[in-house]
This record gives sequence, C-alpha cells and structure tokens, in this order.
Amino acid sequence: MLQSRALVIALILLLSTTLPEVQSKSVFEKDRRDWLVIPDAIASYIYDAVNKMSPKVAQFLVDVAQTPAVVGTRNFIIRETTKISILTEQMIEKIKNLWYTKVLGY
Repeated sequence: MLQSRALVIALILLLSTTLPEVQSKSVFEKDRRDWLVIPDAIASYIYDAVNKMSPKVAQFLVDVAQTPAVVGTRNFIIRETTKISILTEQMIEKIKNLWYTKVLGY
C-alpha cells in the first residue's frame, strides 16, 4: 500500500523539479512561460505532507525526481511547452495587428 502511494507521488513529481526551485516559483506570477508552475506547486505541497509523515519516503521521492529519466522528461516537456507558449504569443500579436489595421483601420 505504501509502495503504491509512493509510486503515485513519484509520478506527480515527474513534472516537478528540485525542491528549492519548486518553492521559489510563484503560481500567480504574470508573464510566465513555464506552464508547469502549478504542478510544481502541487508537488511541493505533496512533498511537504509526505515529509511530515515519513522523511524516508520523502527522500525517496526526491531521489526519484532527480533520476535522469525524470529530469530528461521534465526538461523535454518544459522545452516543448515554452515553444508552444511563444508561438501562441506571436499568434495573438498577429491577430491584434490584423484587428487594428484591417478592422479598425489604425
């Protein structure tokens, strides 16, 4: 039972990063391209809760979150979501430009 719970938490931490970085990110920060702020914050809260109950399991989660497979997957997701975010921002700017020039005639 404890092992399956640890596995679920480890999967949540898959989208997480090292703990000092998780706690330094603001969920409400404006102009942020990193779409993983909310999962990082959730992972941080889960880590805190697990750490209060069992520091050994919490250390296991930290170790799992720092494995090359987890770090590589997380970095890939960050890279791809950043690209999508930049493309979305560019598309919004083009739509605004078209609106102002073609529709409103500015």
